[in-house]
Amino acid sequence: MTGIPTTTISSFDGPRPIPLIGLGTGTVTDTGDVVKAAVVEAIKAGYRHFDTATFYGTEKPVGEAIAEALKAGFLKSRGEVFVTTKLWCNSNERDLVLPALKKSLQNLGLEYVDLYLIHWPIKINYEHVKLPVPKELVTAIDIKAVWEAMEESQNLGLTKSIGVSNFSSQKIQEILSFAKIPPAVNQVEMNPRWQQKQLNEFCKKNNILITAYSPLASFGNYWGNNSVVECDALQDIAKSRGKTTAQISLRWLYEQGVSFVVKSFNKDRMKQNLDIFDWALTAEELNKISQIPQRKLVYLHGFVVKEPNGVTAEIDSKL
Repeated sequence: MTGIPTTTISSFDGPRPIPLIGLGTGTVTDTGDVVKAAVVEAIKAGYRHFDTATFYGTEKPVGEAIAEALKAGFLKSRGEVFVTTKLWCNSNERDLVLPALKKSLQNLGLEYVDLYLIHWPIKINYEHVKLPVPKELVTAIDIKAVWEAMEESQNLGLTKSIGVSNFSSQKIQEILSFAKIPPAVNQVEMNPRWQQKQLNEFCKKNNILITAYSPLASFGNYWGNNSVVECDALQDIAKSRGKTTAQISLRWLYEQGVSFVVKSFNKDRMKQNLDIFDWALTAEELNKISQIPQRKLVYLHGFVVKEPNGVTAEIDSKL
C-alpha cells in the first residue's frame, strides 16, 4: 500500500489492511472510458482502494484500469489494490449471491475482490439494474439465507471479506445473532451533516468498520447538494486553516475512526483529498462541527416509483 493510512478488517486470510480513503466510482453520466482513465490517474496519485458495485455499472472499467496500471508498472501486483463491490438488491436471495459475485469478478477481470457488500437490506423483484422500481416489487430480505451465501463466498475465497451497506444497528444485530462470520464493514452515508454517532459507536463495539459514502453530501451523479462544502461552520474552519471545506470534512471523518470513499475524477481534487493526514482538527473545531444541524441525504424511498399521494417513505422505516 501507499502512504495512505490503513486499518485492518477480518478476512479469509486473517486480519487484512484496508486503506482508509478510497475512490468511489458511482456515476450515471461518465462513460466507461472516463471511469477507467480516472482510476488510472487515481492509482498514479496514490489511491489503492476502489469502490464499485453492480448497480454502478463501473466494474468493467475499474478492472480495466487496474490491468492497465499493472501493465504500465504503476502497480507491482494485484495485491497492492483493495477492491470493493456490492451485491445488488435483485440478487438478494441465497441461490443468487454466488452467481452475482462471479459475474462481478468476470466484469472486473479479477479472481477475487477484497470486500463484497450487501448493497441494501431489501429484495427487489426486478430483473433490471435500474431505478426507479415499482413499490410492489420491493420485498423483505431473508437476511439469514443471504448472509449464509455471503459467508460461502468468503469461504470459497471469491472475496476476502464480507460486509453490508446501508444497514442499521438493528439489522446488523440480527446478522450477529446467527453469523459464523460477522460483517467486517458497514458502508453508510456519513459526513459532518449526517454524523452517525450512535451507529459508529455500535459498529466500533462490534469490531465493524464504517466506510462513509457521500462524505461531501453528494453521491456520484445520482443525488446530492452542496450542504457540506457550503456549510458556514466548515467554511470558517477551512478559511482559518488554509484548507478546503472538503479537506475539513474528510479530516473530520478520519478522526472519527472510519474509512471513506470520495468520488472525484478531477486530478487536482483527487490530490487535495489525500492531503489530510499531516494535520489535525483542534478540540474547538471538533466541537463546532459536532453542533452542525443534521440532515440525512440518502433515502431508499428515493429509489421507488412515486405514487399519486407522494413518495413511499414507509420503505425506509422498515430498514
